[in-house]
Amino acid sequence: MDTLRAPRLMPGDRVRVVSPASPPNAALVAAGVELLTSWGLRVELGEHVFDQWGYMAGRDEERAADLNDAFRDPGVRAVFATRGGKGAYRIVDDLDFGALARDPKPVIGFSDITHLHLAVWRHCRLAGLHGPFVNWNASVTGPASAEALRRALMTTDPVTVHRDPSEVTAQVGAAGTLAGTATGTPVGTATGTLIGGNLSAVRTQVGAGLPSLEGAILFLEDNRGTGLGEVDRALTQLSRSGALDGVRGIALGQFLGFEEDDGDPTLGGWGVVDVLRDHLHRLGVPILGGLPAGHGDDPPTIPIGTEATIDTAAGTLTVQAAVS
Repeated sequence: MDTLRAPRLMPGDRVRVVSPASPPNAALVAAGVELLTSWGLRVELGEHVFDQWGYMAGRDEERAADLNDAFRDPGVRAVFATRGGKGAYRIVDDLDFGALARDPKPVIGFSDITHLHLAVWRHCRLAGLHGPFVNWNASVTGPASAEALRRALMTTDPVTVHRDPSEVTAQVGAAGTLAGTATGTPVGTATGTLIGGNLSAVRTQVGAGLPSLEGAILFLEDNRGTGLGEVDRALTQLSRSGALDGVRGIALGQFLGFEEDDGDPTLGGWGVVDVLRDHLHRLGVPILGGLPAGHGDDPPTIPIGTEATIDTAAGTLTVQAAVS
């Protein structure tokens, strides 16, 4: 898959902060702006960054307008989301992807911002960054995360994320038992374009703009909503829609909060690892689990839409830069 890359950021570049989903905390945004400014960037806030309409940062047309203003401004070199939450899925059909294709600039964010990453890739094959929000909380997103974000934006170095055996999804790619049957996946490497992000967002885009995953490494992470059933529904929908056909490999980040399901007798002894194994092992492709990426502390920044390789033996995900 051909990938469009934006130029890497340089000191003096203008960047725009927007709120495509839920409203952020003003003090935390100020901390994020201070961090970006310390890198020599000139930070601007979208007009509706601190608006609120229900659980969203302003009405749909206001949030879309802030994004489109950033996409259309030739002086803006990157677009940062303040936070995820809810609402980005409501505006993906109202965005000026033509402007973004003519003047590439990366979109940075994760969680609900996955909807934007998927739409941007589908419409203009532009690489983005699954990275921290400008709603910056130093106790959650520390110096290592800040440096990872800076390097992903201001250098062209590949990004490598290492498996953490303590993450629950580290068990998914390994051999195990499921309903009394031995399960496992191919070991080795797989290479393809890294696409994905938050599982709930990927599922929401089915039938309404999910790009083809043929030849892709599918990256998934999630946090507990309504429990195992929601993960099961999401993966079933992806499978039944044919969205998983042609996927070359799976990279699994954090699935947080599912410890509440462990030991629940009504679930028959299953946990989130069992649900993921049940759906993903049948694909017959390499699975690298245990990536410390998602809604946990100190998140890495991972390019989305560029060539990636998973190595299940080495426990690494290596992704080419999103900028040139």
